[in-house]
Amino acid sequence: MTRVLYALAAMTLALVTGCGSAMPQAPVAAASAFSATLNHKYGSTTITAKPKRIVTVGLVEQDALLALGIVPVATTEWLGGYPGAIGPWAKPKLGSAAVPQVLKDTGSGPQMEKIAALRPDLILALYSGLTQEQYTTLSKIAPTVAQPKEHIDYGISWQEVTNQVGVAVGEPAKADALVKQVEDRFAAVRKEHPEFAGQTGLMGTVYEGYFVFGSQDPRSRLLTSLGFKLPADLDQAIGDKFGANISRERLDLLDTGALLWSVTDPDKDKATLRADTVYKGLKVVKEGREVFVQDGTDFGNSVSFLTVLSLPYVLDTLVPRLAAAVDGNPATEVGLTS
Repeated sequence: MTRVLYALAAMTLALVTGCGSAMPQAPVAAASAFSATLNHKYGSTTITAKPKRIVTVGLVEQDALLALGIVPVATTEWLGGYPGAIGPWAKPKLGSAAVPQVLKDTGSGPQMEKIAALRPDLILALYSGLTQEQYTTLSKIAPTVAQPKEHIDYGISWQEVTNQVGVAVGEPAKADALVKQVEDRFAAVRKEHPEFAGQTGLMGTVYEGYFVFGSQDPRSRLLTSLGFKLPADLDQAIGDKFGANISRERLDLLDTGALLWSVTDPDKDKATLRADTVYKGLKVVKEGREVFVQDGTDFGNSVSFLTVLSLPYVLDTLVPRLAAAVDGNPATEVGLTS
């Protein structure tokens, strides 16, 4: 986990009395000092005042902020379709607050001028692929926390996102408690479904063929947190990336205990997959252990998002499907998670 140095100075109160005066002077107001330092890919960032105007350049940090009771002034859109880039799993935390402005990254990087115009006092880019040049520019606008150096880009875990946001805004204990609540939920699922332990699992999509997610991707961590294991040589096959396309010669990687597919059109994509005789011959297909997750739906989006707020929403729907997939009965209907 990214090393985090957090120091919060104690409040001090000084009473000043005048020399030779019979009347004591009014006490000086209590003063508090806030300071938080977070290490990241491009060095470290120190925040010297509790932030009030936060812009999220990373794609998921708004959920951690909302869980902590803080509404960012702007978010960066990833999935689209949600006002303020706030999904339905997080919307109750917004309450009656103003919806954040939505920024877009169409491939050229953060919208620097728009971010500067918002006068932020903190920019969060934890779940991002921020470049050194982009970080340098953003740092001239406000203290900026980039992605951790310990992980690949877009490889930070939901726990680290929550904890680092908590440190950055002066709520580390509250962030820890939020993380524990969700981790306790995972522990409860593992206890309720011991059949997940020892099973292999994998998630992929049909983007330009067979695209699978590696061990450093949050979607793979979702499966391992439930007790599943990833294929032993998965990372060796795809390299040091969050995911990659595999050839038909490596479709053995897909022959897992439970195989999750993120698809746009379930019927069409399922037919496309099964038109491949090699894929159709896999045991996971013959035994009905595929789980199809439809992109663009609230549930499909939550599986991509994977935050302290979206995960309980994910587990409610996904766990019964996974249980059906690994129950040993090919006749069990897994169903579409839409």
